[in-house]
Amino acid sequence: MIVTTTQNVEGRQIAEYKGIVFGEVVSGVNFVKDMFSGLTDIFGGRSSTYENELEEAREKAINEMCGRAERLGADAVVGVDVDYEVLGKENGMLMVSVSGTAVKLK
Repeated sequence: MIVTTTQNVEGRQIAEYKGIVFGEVVSGVNFVKDMFSGLTDIFGGRSSTYENELEEAREKAINEMCGRAERLGADAVVGVDVDYEVLGKENGMLMVSVSGTAVKLK
Protein backbone atom coordinates (compact mmCIF):
# COMPACT_ATOMS: atom_id res chain seq x y z
CA MET A 1 0.00 0.00 0.00
CA ILE A 2 1.42 3.37 -1.03
CA VAL A 3 0.78 6.06 1.60
CA THR A 4 1.62 9.67 0.82
CA THR A 5 0.81 13.15 2.04
CA THR A 6 0.77 14.42 -1.55
CA GLN A 7 -2.37 14.50 -3.71
CA ASN A 8 -0.94 12.05 -6.24
CA VAL A 9 1.67 9.35 -6.68
CA GLU A 10 4.50 10.51 -8.91
CA GLY A 11 4.65 8.55 -12.15
CA ARG A 12 1.22 6.97 -11.61
CA GLN A 13 -2.29 8.06 -12.51
CA ILE A 14 -5.29 7.76 -10.25
CA ALA A 15 -7.83 5.51 -11.95
CA GLU A 16 -10.54 5.64 -9.30
CA TYR A 17 -11.29 7.38 -6.01
CA LYS A 18 -12.56 4.85 -3.47
CA GLY A 19 -13.39 7.24 -0.64
CA ILE A 20 -12.01 8.82 2.50
CA VAL A 21 -10.46 6.42 5.00
CA PHE A 22 -9.54 6.93 8.64
CA GLY A 23 -7.46 5.31 11.33
CA GLU A 24 -7.74 6.24 14.99
CA VAL A 25 -5.88 5.08 18.05
CA VAL A 26 -6.52 6.23 21.61
CA SER A 27 -3.78 5.25 24.01
CA GLY A 28 -3.63 5.69 27.76
CA VAL A 29 -0.46 6.92 29.36
CA ASN A 30 -0.07 5.18 32.69
CA PHE A 31 1.27 6.37 36.02
CA VAL A 32 4.72 4.77 35.64
CA LYS A 33 5.28 6.37 32.23
CA ASP A 34 4.12 9.72 33.64
CA MET A 35 6.54 9.41 36.54
CA PHE A 36 9.56 8.73 34.31
CA SER A 37 8.63 11.44 31.82
CA GLY A 38 8.25 13.80 34.79
CA LEU A 39 11.90 13.15 35.64
CA THR A 40 12.81 14.18 32.10
CA ASP A 41 10.88 17.42 32.66
CA ILE A 42 12.92 18.09 35.82
CA PHE A 43 16.35 17.14 34.47
CA GLY A 44 15.80 18.09 30.84
CA GLY A 45 16.21 16.10 27.66
CA ARG A 46 13.87 14.18 25.42
CA SER A 47 11.16 11.92 26.73
CA SER A 48 11.73 8.63 24.92
CA THR A 49 8.76 7.18 26.81
CA TYR A 50 6.32 9.58 25.16
CA GLU A 51 8.17 9.52 21.84
CA ASN A 52 7.84 5.73 21.72
CA GLU A 53 4.16 5.95 22.65
CA LEU A 54 3.56 8.49 19.87
CA GLU A 55 5.42 6.39 17.30
CA GLU A 56 3.52 3.23 18.19
CA ALA A 57 0.14 4.99 18.13
CA ARG A 58 0.92 6.63 14.79
CA GLU A 59 1.97 3.34 13.20
CA LYS A 60 -1.16 1.58 14.47
CA ALA A 61 -3.40 4.38 13.13
CA ILE A 62 -1.72 4.28 9.70
CA ASN A 63 -2.04 0.48 9.58
CA GLU A 64 -5.73 0.74 10.49
CA MET A 65 -6.29 3.31 7.74
CA CYS A 66 -4.47 1.12 5.19
CA GLY A 67 -6.57 -1.88 6.16
CA ARG A 68 -9.74 0.09 5.52
CA ALA A 69 -8.36 1.25 2.16
CA GLU A 70 -7.52 -2.32 1.17
CA ARG A 71 -11.07 -3.44 1.99
CA LEU A 72 -12.29 -0.79 -0.48
CA GLY A 73 -10.01 -2.22 -3.19
CA ALA A 74 -7.50 0.64 -3.09
CA ASP A 75 -3.78 0.30 -3.65
CA ALA A 76 -2.80 3.73 -2.34
CA VAL A 77 -3.89 6.42 0.10
CA VAL A 78 -3.14 10.01 -0.94
CA GLY A 79 -3.46 13.32 0.87
CA VAL A 80 -2.73 11.72 4.24
CA ASP A 81 -3.07 13.95 7.30
CA VAL A 82 -1.90 12.98 10.79
CA ASP A 83 -3.38 14.67 13.88
CA TYR A 84 -2.54 14.34 17.57
CA GLU A 85 -4.84 15.21 20.48
CA VAL A 86 -4.65 14.86 24.25
CA LEU A 87 -7.89 13.64 25.81
CA GLY A 88 -9.43 12.49 29.04
CA LYS A 89 -9.35 13.46 32.64
CA GLU A 90 -6.09 15.25 33.39
CA ASN A 91 -4.99 14.73 29.76
CA GLY A 92 -4.23 11.06 30.41
CA MET A 93 -5.08 9.83 26.91
CA LEU A 94 -3.35 10.35 23.58
CA MET A 95 -5.32 10.16 20.34
CA VAL A 96 -3.68 9.83 16.95
CA SER A 97 -5.96 10.08 13.94
CA VAL A 98 -4.99 9.75 10.31
CA SER A 99 -7.09 10.29 7.23
CA GLY A 100 -6.61 10.23 3.51
CA THR A 101 -8.25 9.36 0.21
CA ALA A 102 -8.16 5.73 -0.85
CA VAL A 103 -7.44 5.40 -4.58
CA LYS A 104 -6.91 2.77 -7.24
CA LEU A 105 -3.88 3.50 -9.43
CA LYS A 106 -3.38 2.73 -13.12
